[in-house]
Amino acid sequence: MKKSGVLNSEISKVLADLGHTDTIIIADCGLPIPQGVKKIDLSLELGKPSFMEVLNIVRKDMVIEKVTLASEITEQNKPLLKELTEQFSEIEFITHEVLKEQSKKAAAIIRTGEATPYANIILHAGVIF
Repeated sequence: MKKSGVLNSEISKVLADLGHTDTIIIADCGLPIPQGVKKIDLSLELGKPSFMEVLNIVRKDMVIEKVTLASEITEQNKPLLKELTEQFSEIEFITHEVLKEQSKKAAAIIRTGEATPYANIILHAGVIF
């Protein structure tokens, strides 16, 4: 049994298998999951677990080179945007439609119970050296 880090076996495996520039997505409960992309569904009820709870745990176990957000977050979810800009220096913005298109290439999408607008983030894997 793992002693620390992400205990969820599916998330732990996905993180261990990532290579440089591979992506995963942490999503709110409304993001459509494309056919063929691994869905790790953590949602229990609206708001649980929250987007930030899941992101903060994954961040501890993953080398993140940059993140991508939907540009709509700048107007539709300013509180979340503020939290994310405090945590990440390298942020790319694309439209929500483009984010959904890019989700087809993700190694996995982790679905949370989050129910606020545009609470979706693409995490781009970095390297440990």
